[in-house]
Amino acid sequence: MTNSTPTLYDALGAEGGISKAVDDFYERVVADPDLAEYFTDVDMISLRRHQTEMLSAATGGPNPYTGQDMHEAHEGLKITDAAFDKVVGHLGATLVAAGAGDDTIGAVVAALSPLRDAIVTA
Repeated sequence: MTNSTPTLYDALGAEGGISKAVDDFYERVVADPDLAEYFTDVDMISLRRHQTEMLSAATGGPNPYTGQDMHEAHEGLKITDAAFDKVVGHLGATLVAAGAGDDTIGAVVAALSPLRDAIVTA
């Protein structure tokens, strides 16, 4: 008997849906004056690719995340709790715009919340 319950990865539209959401997410984040400075001189193409891979893996996608450890990737950026919370807010808004339901949004936030300690460094 197969499991017919879709994964969070599937609910988000698999690789294509996640990639589109990541593009929208970074448009929002970079346009936010409180967050834009964190992305100065960042290779956004590479960042979007890594974020898509990480979000795909974190939501039950078929491929593992092979990028940097979250602490290592954010080390020295002096990310505050307030900045982390704004990013999560933009992610939620992105998922709403993508048509995700409340359960899906809550599950994504829950999957990423444990990363706070590795990302917040200020």
